[in-house]
Amino acid sequence: MKKFNFIKKILIISLLLVIYVYVIAIQAIPDSIVIFEGENIGLKTMLGLTANLTEQNKVIETLSNNQTNTINETGKATVKLSLFEKVFVKNVDVDVLPKTTVIPVGSVAGIKLYTNGVLVVGMSEIEGMDNKKYKPYENTGIEEGDTIVAINDKEIISTEDLVNKVNKSKGEKLKINFRHDENVKECSIEPVQTSTNEYKLGLWVRDSEAGVGTVSFYEPSTKSFGALGHGITDMDTEQLINISSGEFITTKILNIVKGESGNPGRIQGTIDNQKNIGIISKNTKFGVYGKVDNLSSLKIDTSKEMEVALRDEIKTGKATIMCSVENDKIEEYEIEIEKIYKENNYDNKSMLIKITDKRLLDKTGGIIQGMSGSPIIQNGKFVGAVTHVLVNNPTEGYGVFGDIMIKEMKKVE
Repeated sequence: MKKFNFIKKILIISLLLVIYVYVIAIQAIPDSIVIFEGENIGLKTMLGLTANLTEQNKVIETLSNNQTNTINETGKATVKLSLFEKVFVKNVDVDVLPKTTVIPVGSVAGIKLYTNGVLVVGMSEIEGMDNKKYKPYENTGIEEGDTIVAINDKEIISTEDLVNKVNKSKGEKLKINFRHDENVKECSIEPVQTSTNEYKLGLWVRDSEAGVGTVSFYEPSTKSFGALGHGITDMDTEQLINISSGEFITTKILNIVKGESGNPGRIQGTIDNQKNIGIISKNTKFGVYGKVDNLSSLKIDTSKEMEVALRDEIKTGKATIMCSVENDKIEEYEIEIEKIYKENNYDNKSMLIKITDKRLLDKTGGIIQGMSGSPIIQNGKFVGAVTHVLVNNPTEGYGVFGDIMIKEMKKVE
């Protein structure tokens, strides 16, 4: 009897484990995906989970077990997932984009981002009129990295705006709306009056960020651009900045700090008295995107318009990058694509690359800060952009797939 009970427990635990594995696998399948015409759908399923391509609720194709089928017509499609073809699980919306051509750029540009609200970057005690220490923000739920978007139901557009509204409160309790992760929350804070007759919340905030990066590509059909291949994060909170707007500006290179093991190099530049390139509308973990207003400022070669490579077309081996380490001079340098992470849709480390061109190694030591966004070209196609350097070996780093950048850009429109 004891043996029977033991076996029964093992069977129940095994069943629960199987159910758990299936639940996790189903939750990992996205509700929607974006692909190019001719690109593999690439849904990861498991035994018993069937995927059917449907049209007006009718099955037009059952996808293979590894979901490597391609869709060759642009537009919308739906993949219906079911368990053992009996139990409906979910629908996955598929947006099929036409193959895209872009012009790789490679020029260094200045970036100015303006936050949507004001970003909380720190907290500190406030000394009141009575010389006591106060923490007005305590128990409000506000954390570093959150964004204050409104006070007393009035939008906050800048740091100066927040300071003015807090001072006008004269110490009366304020209703604060703030964004934490993807959710907008609400709390109340009573400002503290200081010995200088100012009112403060004890929060350090910022409403803008600036930096230098490389423009990856320009798409002529929409006058759009993509740059950096990674998002811009706040220097204090290290979180992606939620922006209301931004500017792309030409940059004058002042100096190149050569990279070495353990100490990444950087491009030092200034955006003072430079020309406007365009408007930034989106800051994502796969790059920044927007529209070009002043095409001549990019100094692009329109004869280099090329297709964006599908992942199956990218191979390990020789490739090139375009970048600018001297003012008004964009050059192409040889690299090696060492590894390709074809299934990676989750971060911007799609390819492991290595700088092999002696000319660039002599100038920079490898990949340096400011080169992020440098377009990667192989066999006459745009395959991606440089995103990271390996700190202990600056000759190596990562690049993001070009198709990921284009899909992010299309979300902007």
